[in-house]
Amino acid sequence: MCATVFLTLNLNAQETQYQYLSGKDKDHTVTWDFFVNTGMKSGTWDKIQVPSNWEQQGFGTYNYYKDTQNPEETGQYKYKFKVAKSNYDKEIFIVFEAAMTEAEVKINGKSAGAIHQGGFYTFQYNITPLLNFDGENLLEVKVSKQSADKSVNNAERKADFWLFGGLFRPVYLKILPKAHVDRIAIDAKANGSFNLDAYTENAPLGSVLKAQVQKISGEKVGLEISSKITSVENATKLKGQFKDINLWNPESPNLYQVVVSLSDANGRLIHRMKQKFGFRTAELRPHDGFYVNNKKVIFKGVNRHSEWPESGRTLSKVLNIEDVKLVKEMNMNAVRMSHYPPDPSFLDACDSLGLFVINELTGWQAKYDTEVGTKLVKELVVRDVNHPSIVMWANGNEGGFNYDLDYLYAKYDNQKRLVIHPWERFNGTDTKHYPDYNYVVNTALYGNDVFFPTEFMHGLHDGGHGAGLDDFWSMMMKHPYAAGGFLWSFADEGVTRLDRNGQMDIQGNAAPDGILGPHREKEGSFYTIKEIWSPVQIAMKDLPANFDGKVLVENQYSFTNLNQCSFEWKLSNLPNPVANNQQSLVASGKIKGITLSPGEKGFLSIPLPANWKSNDVLYLTAFDAFKQELFTWSWAIKMPAAPITNTANSKSKINVSETGKALTLVVDGISYQFDKKTGYIQNVKNAKSEISISGGPALAGVKCELKEFKHYASGDDYIIEPIYNNEAKFKVKWIFSSGKTVKLDYEYSVSGEVDFMGITFNYPEENITGMKWEGNGPYRVWKNRLKGTTFGVWNNDFNNTITGESWKYPEFKGYYSNVYWVTVKNKQSPFTIYTSKKGTFFQMLKPQKAAGATNNNTTPAFPDGDLGFLDGISAIGTKFQAAEKLGPQSQKNMQLNYSWNKGSLWFDFN
Repeated sequence: MCATVFLTLNLNAQETQYQYLSGKDKDHTVTWDFFVNTGMKSGTWDKIQVPSNWEQQGFGTYNYYKDTQNPEETGQYKYKFKVAKSNYDKEIFIVFEAAMTEAEVKINGKSAGAIHQGGFYTFQYNITPLLNFDGENLLEVKVSKQSADKSVNNAERKADFWLFGGLFRPVYLKILPKAHVDRIAIDAKANGSFNLDAYTENAPLGSVLKAQVQKISGEKVGLEISSKITSVENATKLKGQFKDINLWNPESPNLYQVVVSLSDANGRLIHRMKQKFGFRTAELRPHDGFYVNNKKVIFKGVNRHSEWPESGRTLSKVLNIEDVKLVKEMNMNAVRMSHYPPDPSFLDACDSLGLFVINELTGWQAKYDTEVGTKLVKELVVRDVNHPSIVMWANGNEGGFNYDLDYLYAKYDNQKRLVIHPWERFNGTDTKHYPDYNYVVNTALYGNDVFFPTEFMHGLHDGGHGAGLDDFWSMMMKHPYAAGGFLWSFADEGVTRLDRNGQMDIQGNAAPDGILGPHREKEGSFYTIKEIWSPVQIAMKDLPANFDGKVLVENQYSFTNLNQCSFEWKLSNLPNPVANNQQSLVASGKIKGITLSPGEKGFLSIPLPANWKSNDVLYLTAFDAFKQELFTWSWAIKMPAAPITNTANSKSKINVSETGKALTLVVDGISYQFDKKTGYIQNVKNAKSEISISGGPALAGVKCELKEFKHYASGDDYIIEPIYNNEAKFKVKWIFSSGKTVKLDYEYSVSGEVDFMGITFNYPEENITGMKWEGNGPYRVWKNRLKGTTFGVWNNDFNNTITGESWKYPEFKGYYSNVYWVTVKNKQSPFTIYTSKKGTFFQMLKPQKAAGATNNNTTPAFPDGDLGFLDGISAIGTKFQAAEKLGPQSQKNMQLNYSWNKGSLWFDFN
């Protein structure tokens, strides 16, 4: 069987032609013959889709971190193809965009060239003399997971990520004239200078190279520049100067293209190629910062693996674009390639949509030797040199640095971009991984290098990322030589295992590291980061009593004036607990951006109507110059009134009865039972069902001994007032009134450091089906991750999600902030509890500890109760740091001896 796919850039024969032998991505593949020697479906010839990782096609063996199982696994590919007779006088190269890990290539039974070593790099062979232009050609590729070069195995096959095999990126023929432009390297600076190095093959001396800069639309920019070829060994240099150009940066990713033409001495066109680029200058200024286009920039970045659960490292242009959009949606401006060069289409998306990129040579805590590393550095840089998004190179990761390779980057990169060693003080940078808060404080005091950790805030489970970021970021920005940082990491590296019926495998605590799930499910930290890193900053936490519509705004862009942005405000009313209606919009309006240069502050005026205070919530949304939402801030305007009148038709007598163990009240047909030994409510019964609320109110984290169980009539009301003997001076008073909602008053004083403060009740988890509440949502919060939520009415169904180990988000169990009322939905009878003050935290059950957690850093403290109304909650840590190492917001709650906490709750069991 023979199949060919042709892609011709231009009908003109002088243009490069591409003939794909494989498909182009994970969603568009071509069937080849395949044989694997070990593991799944081994020992017989079969069919496989190319490109792919063969494990995700049901072949071979899965390995993470080390090739511990079947290390000698190899795959053999066969594919037949034809080449048009009209190309017999051309130069034809076969290009492999990547092959894990070692590839031996034959055409018609003859070697195409030396075995290629290194699994993440593009390589090619000139196969012109091996081709049969009159019939079929047989391509044979033997791919070995392990390399014969031990340093390749150390750098790539002993690494903290999935170790796949196969031709996982496209394979194609590149068809060129005999004399042609092989490659170019562009250095287009912010001052308009344009330098192009052109490397040619078989071009005779005296040939002419011309370069015409164009807009992406094809409109010419400036005059054509040209140069004669005077050397067949060295690059031919073309230089020009351009005026009034639009610079490239992540906020305005302006791109140009250059058409490079090779002509003979008589002016006859021989070959022509086109390349996109951007005018921009990127440089490190020692003991100062990182500058782009002469502007100091702060990297708000993330590390990103190239991975998708069903296809491994075989991705698509669509997915790569979506990932870049998700990075930018978090208000990030940078991405680090971890720990290998990505698909070209990902870098294209970074160019066109706007992200800074650190591109990286593989080397996870081990390095390539100099011989093989020299080849791979060239393949890395030559492929990616013209991407304006790339502002520096990383020569390995965490000790995987071969110092003998550092100089090679500049050999192939005429921009001479910075070379770094991630986690090492090197080349004027301090990129330490996973610093604690004190390290940031001390390096801000004493450090002299430009500081930007290339991995920090490890996002294992629900810790890291957003939790602690607010403090970390504030302190990092106080560093005199700050350049930002890169979170670890973008998405959980879960793989659907075909040897386990499609089960998602995250390798315990090793692979689940992302802000997003394997299929890009958004965790709560996604929105926390979005708020903290918004280039439009609004610090107003609550509406002041004298609020007049003026909001203090800070411009934290690097290049953009806020007059390029726009704003929208909304006033809304929220539904009450029993209403089926939706949130209602009362008033709204649009506001033009105000003139503020980067770093400046000013006031934005919201033209609120005179009666604005009669509404429930105010929203303000900022949009960037491309109409993309930066963030929506929300402020509660007023507390909802607790229902004073019960839903009973009329007042009735309060019936009281007691035994030696219990006191029972029947009010408006609802029975309330209290335990006389503890003073706690024991259960409730309404006309529909028993409601198994019990064990409270208990003072969270404090044992209180009942001294006296007081209960008495007070006019038409009946009071239950347990008296406790405890240092916290815990006071409780239940007030029952016929025709009115049950009210609970409480107060306490807790001194010293505590994980949490407040009162709790018990309710059986197995009965709970969900919750509806007015407050911040829809995600849970931690003491050190309060940002990123929105005030409104939310409705979440019960789930038992453990962040990073299951992916039904938002997670149900945990702490919720600024809760005004909550309806506990259950299998018995839903009930609603109202709070009396802003800032109340609500505890819904207790999250389970992650199965893969090897410490308690990401298992915060919770009260013993199931439902809590709290004045303070616990913080969460990261994989490598306990919470107390993450800064002020991550410390325990501190209360002084004279600090009193008071509150009221109203219970509606109807």
